[in-house]
Amino acid sequence: MSTAASAQAFGLKQIGAGFAQPALQSQAVFRSALQGFSSPGSIQTLRADDSLRGMQAPQGADAAAAALLLALLDQECKLWISPGLARGGALAWLRFHTGCSAAVHAEQADFLWLDSPQELASLGRLGHGSAEYPEQGATCVVQVLGLRPQAGWRLRGPGIDGSTSLQISGIGDAFVAQWQSQQAHFPCGVDVLFTHGSAFAGLPRSTQIEA
Repeated sequence: MSTAASAQAFGLKQIGAGFAQPALQSQAVFRSALQGFSSPGSIQTLRADDSLRGMQAPQGADAAAAALLLALLDQECKLWISPGLARGGALAWLRFHTGCSAAVHAEQADFLWLDSPQELASLGRLGHGSAEYPEQGATCVVQVLGLRPQAGWRLRGPGIDGSTSLQISGIGDAFVAQWQSQQAHFPCGVDVLFTHGSAFAGLPRSTQIEA
């Protein structure tokens, strides 16, 4: 079943609630996303009694991933979502609460929601923007098995004082090679938000990774 068909299979009664106070919470989560991207590798946490209040995340969804997309998407955005998440109602949930449209193919999407880092194997095929409009590169929200601010990758670049470390459980060296390859085309490229539970870390395309 396609992701679009999975979304259509969900009725309104099956769709969980979004933010209790949409305007205030969207602004708060958006600010957290900006903080995550402006301080690459830093781990941000969304609080259940604040940014996540009232939100009923779909089956299989990290709370942080659901909240970030709830805040970032609007009617102008095209979203591609992992089939497993779509079957759990995530696509229907986001389309209902944000008005976003579903992208049939990942490379057509402005945003992608992946329930496994293994799905980043196609990073090079995603939308990277253009020389005229590099900001049109895709943003990937990727659910991972864990985030730790130590060991793992060494990160350098804008927003980082010297270097910082970030360990992401469940992601291999192939991603690093793809990431380094896309930097040859900077400022075009893909930005990534890694999530685990209610925590997330931003990886903007300007960040350099040393495995």
